[in-house]
Amino acid sequence: MRRTAVTVVVLLCAACSPGDGGASSAPATTSVSASASATPTLPAVPGIAAEVVRLRTDVAVGGRVQVRVTDSGEEPFTATAVALDSPGFTPLPPTAVHAEFAPGRVIDLPTPYGEPDCTAQPRPLAARLTVTRPGGAVEQLRVPVSGDDLDVVHREECAVAGVLAVAGVALTGVTAAGESVTGTVVLTRAGDDDRPVTVTDVRRSVVFDLAVAGLPLELAPGQAEASSAATFTSATCEPHVLAETKQPFLFPLSVAVGDADPVPVPLPVDAAQQQQLWDLVRRVCGPR
Repeated sequence: MRRTAVTVVVLLCAACSPGDGGASSAPATTSVSASASATPTLPAVPGIAAEVVRLRTDVAVGGRVQVRVTDSGEEPFTATAVALDSPGFTPLPPTAVHAEFAPGRVIDLPTPYGEPDCTAQPRPLAARLTVTRPGGAVEQLRVPVSGDDLDVVHREECAVAGVLAVAGVALTGVTAAGESVTGTVVLTRAGDDDRPVTVTDVRRSVVFDLAVAGLPLELAPGQAEASSAATFTSATCEPHVLAETKQPFLFPLSVAVGDADPVPVPLPVDAAQQQQLWDLVRRVCGPR
């Protein structure tokens, strides 16, 4: 993940809803953990408030959220670095930013998060901010962060990790076939958990349709591997869609372990397979 400086977004009003911009979550994971209210409360930092928000663009890019910082005091300051501080995620180095705050100003700081630690809760949650005061003094601050969007991220990613601990998901044997690309979706048992694992549904990406034959695809108890044929076709030739899409190769599979509810698990598509899919677009739509 890149650690280069990021551009910040200044909001026009401090009263904007945290949901503006469309934070995304799966219906089964939107409730707040009951343990969140029991976590320790971090001390406030006078003059600075922070909230975590996941926008649609963050969902598309993956691996990041916004730390929405408000100058709630009476003095300006400049933020020069930001990092998330959560027991539920592997810590990452600070991300360089340059955000100039005046009293009442609200700025979103795009901030990456590390791999989830599914043995821990994501709270207490803080933002580690490096700020420069008007006189030139530099301070390292640990600002408590409100908002539930990182809790949702933690639940979603740990749900996927739970599925993959039982069975791996792979795409193999990808080949061109005229105006389609074919391959095989493979489930491979990953450990000693012998519960059935079932792919119940598959969703297309914004650029490609995907059909998996014979759904549901089940890895039965005692079975080491199960597979089914997959066919990719071009879903659009619209130039603006092809140019602007951020997740052309996101194909969520609905995967259930035993009697649990299905979890959206991304179908892995490696670089060579992605190139074959782009070649399909060129065959069908012409050069981009």
